[in-house]
Amino acid sequence: MADERIVATYLIETPHPPMAAAEAMARQTTGTFTSVPGETVELQRRFQPRIERVTEREQVDRPTLPGSRPPAGASPVRYVRAEVVLSFPLDNVGTNLPVMLSMVRGNLFELPEVSGLRLADLELPEAFARAYPLPQFGVSGTRRLAGVQGRPLVGTIIKPNIGLSPAQTAELVEQLAGAGVDFIKDDEVQANGPHSPFDRRVAAVMRAVDAAAQRTGKRVMVAFNITDELDEMLRHHDTVLAAGGGCVMVSLNSVGFVGLSALRRRCKLPIHGHRNGWGMLNRCELLGVEFTAYQKLWRLVGIDQIHVNGLRNKFSESDESVVKSIKACLTPLFGGNQAMPVVGSGQWAGQADETYRRTGTTDLLVLAGGGIVGHPAGPAAGVRALQQAWQAAVEGVAMEDYARTHQELRQAIEKFSRASHMQGRSG
Repeated sequence: MADERIVATYLIETPHPPMAAAEAMARQTTGTFTSVPGETVELQRRFQPRIERVTEREQVDRPTLPGSRPPAGASPVRYVRAEVVLSFPLDNVGTNLPVMLSMVRGNLFELPEVSGLRLADLELPEAFARAYPLPQFGVSGTRRLAGVQGRPLVGTIIKPNIGLSPAQTAELVEQLAGAGVDFIKDDEVQANGPHSPFDRRVAAVMRAVDAAAQRTGKRVMVAFNITDELDEMLRHHDTVLAAGGGCVMVSLNSVGFVGLSALRRRCKLPIHGHRNGWGMLNRCELLGVEFTAYQKLWRLVGIDQIHVNGLRNKFSESDESVVKSIKACLTPLFGGNQAMPVVGSGQWAGQADETYRRTGTTDLLVLAGGGIVGHPAGPAAGVRALQQAWQAAVEGVAMEDYARTHQELRQAIEKFSRASHMQGRSG
């Protein structure tokens, strides 16, 4: 353990020489604003992070964030952006993930030497893989349980987001399951509210799932939102499992790494990780965390599926960022495991070709709300339109050409293409 290191890559902006800012970041591990008894050179050598690399980038005239303190007498003040790579001894914290995060994030974001700081990537020693459970199902397990191979899983969300009773929710699930959708999930704000108690909703929905499976021969995977206090969250998992359910959903930023890790050690079902609140961690280009690092941490504690947004989405994230996120989820971690990227936000058949062209994969769970239920011929046609668009993409056939012989896709293009054009391409 003494020779193993945790490697963190940061993007910073600073009014100081970047090396001086990196040194200030490194000092945070062992010291404070003044020298203290016991902080010997030997102690610093053993426990302080090493500055592995500082790479200067562009200069800007204005700080991204307030509160930085330029060097005394500096005029004019110029802000330099740089990549800083620090490595921390594993011996500092062992495999204690919460404390490790305090070390690599912690007070670094508050240093006056920086006017911007973002955790861009994180490389963890194999010791973490031995200490944490990792995904139980991932891409291959999700596909096996959903019975879908060779194409993306096509899923949708219970809408309206909130307000449906258990019986109303079950009725909608039965309709969607009968339409041939592979996956259905609760919205993140639908959990265990008084208008739709969790136990009653699970029982009603699973009766609907069973009824649809008897008619169609296909059993839809439903992700129930079990986000709650830890004891309740574990109890909700047990309720879904006992009812024959196929998946549970957790709002990651709400329950935290410790809550998710505790669930994973108990869990017998795929864990669908919803990242709502992601914008507060990522939207500023020089604050927060890159998805590359973020998803590694959640995979470490056991998520099987995780949201990545989608191309031409309705939010602020660029297409380039979405493509990078998809590839990050599918990059093997600790020798093999992957997480299923969950593509969503304003999705319909029209994004299939570009998504496949830019990522080269069908290992995706594509969530379409309006793109399915808003199809002019109904939800079943919406599901078929998405499947047809992906088939065309994989075969290298232009969507418009494929639509000439596939009515559902043609109808989707006629309805959604104008709205998609008006929404515009992000990034």
